[in-house]
Amino acid sequence: VQLQASGGGLVQAGDSLRLACAASDRTLSSYVMGWFRQAPGKEREFVAAITSGGNPKYAVSVEGRFTISRDANKNMVYLQMDSLKPEDTANYYCAGAKFHRTVIRAALYDYWGQGTLVTVSS
Repeated sequence: VQLQASGGGLVQAGDSLRLACAASDRTLSSYVMGWFRQAPGKEREFVAAITSGGNPKYAVSVEGRFTISRDANKNMVYLQMDSLKPEDTANYYCAGAKFHRTVIRAALYDYWGQGTLVTVSS
């Protein structure tokens, strides 16, 4: 299974971006799908996750600004990011975990896509 993340870019504070993650097949349709991010010099951190049933969970730092969703028919997961802040600047990674509930620990995720860079200027 391969995951391909896209949608990153350079935006100004307050702008929006939508990240997309494409899975190569339906294997991950029953998995929890998550987004993580890693800023330069920092550890990878949890951003959001969604169960196969559509239940989301967010990091406190993004709750109310980011929305995770998935389209099982298209094998896609999305992260809508609104009201972006400079501290949201990071490489964003999508990942899949064989759980039925949302998980926030990166070590529990089995599949990872490559990062897509989001840069938010002030």
